Amino acid sequence: MLTFPDKKEITTEEIQKALDFSSEQVIRNLDIFTDSFQKAYSENGFYQPIPNNYWTTGFWTGEIWLAYEHTGDNRLKDAGERQIDSFLERINKKIEVDHHDMGFLYSPSCVAGYKLIGSKKGREAAIKAADQLITRFHPVGEFIQAWGPMDAPENYRLIIDCLLNLPLLYWAFEETGEEKYKEIADKHIHTALANVIREDYSTWHTFFFDMKTGAPDHGATCQGYRDGSAWARGQAWGVYGTALAYKYTHRDSYLPIFKNVCEYFLTHLPEDMVPYWDLEFTDGSNEPRDSSSASIAACGMLEMAKYLEKEDAVHYTRIAKQIMKSVYENYAVKDEKQSNGLVLHSTYSNHSPYNTCNHYGVDECNSWGDYFYMEALTRLIKDWRLYW
Repeated sequence: MLTFPDKKEITTEEIQKALDFSSEQVIRNLDIFTDSFQKAYSENGFYQPIPNNYWTTGFWTGEIWLAYEHTGDNRLKDAGERQIDSFLERINKKIEVDHHDMGFLYSPSCVAGYKLIGSKKGREAAIKAADQLITRFHPVGEFIQAWGPMDAPENYRLIIDCLLNLPLLYWAFEETGEEKYKEIADKHIHTALANVIREDYSTWHTFFFDMKTGAPDHGATCQGYRDGSAWARGQAWGVYGTALAYKYTHRDSYLPIFKNVCEYFLTHLPEDMVPYWDLEFTDGSNEPRDSSSASIAACGMLEMAKYLEKEDAVHYTRIAKQIMKSVYENYAVKDEKQSNGLVLHSTYSNHSPYNTCNHYGVDECNSWGDYFYMEALTRLIKDWRLYW
């Protein structure tokens, strides 16, 4: 396994300092972002308010709950509860919920609120979100469709990100005892891991299936540099997603998948351990970074460390601490005048000659990068109860 003997680990003092600043930054933002939500990405370092109608809004609420866990400040609790009201209204009115990102929306917001403060509204909203998510399951092919009309062959696909949406279904199963949630999650994981991971353990962003037979068809990218490259955030979703897949299924076959997907990610990191937006690029490139991918992968390593033999657990925990040291030192916001976000130099969507991406949120903060930064730090300082 690849090691980084010359890299320093983030210290407990640094973790505390980072969480203190992050929590203070969240509190400073409450005036604007309690009845509104953060746009998915900053512009010139600053987030603008949006209504609760985009796939990323749950991450901001997740930051509120993480800051509440760290500080116990009731201003955060009150804001989190108001945002849960918004999420309940959103699912009741079916406002922009016809896609697979119910977990990204409802796990760090409503499941978190239910686990932390026993929010009944949070529980109701999250179960309704799980019900919405399973409407996108295709028995033919056994997967949850990511986007678009369900009867369109050009949309008959899954994407690697969805591995982070499935914990919502496992939580709904645990809460209700209804097997349908678990069965669909299990089937999607099996289909995804059998198809999105290439022979070299790099990953496809999206994978298509034959609409009539359900047979695997082909992989492609929407957000990576090109079809055959490894989109950095997709590989990070693979690291965290396989860790969560093992958590909920305990299938031994997922352990080597995790290790190999993780190894591919690590072997393609630049000197400072924070990836460029696609793992095709490394030191000397003029391409933008995606700091969010570093925090996502660190969270996955820290989650999987719970289930591994001691030597492997120590190995992945050390690497996660080394990655977070670099994120904290080189990418984290240190001055509120610089940004109202937490982590700079993320990439939401970067256009290339070979992909279909829109070009926005490049070299900015983004909401999931900020959230997973706080989650990774929280994991390193306490025995954290997952929102996922």
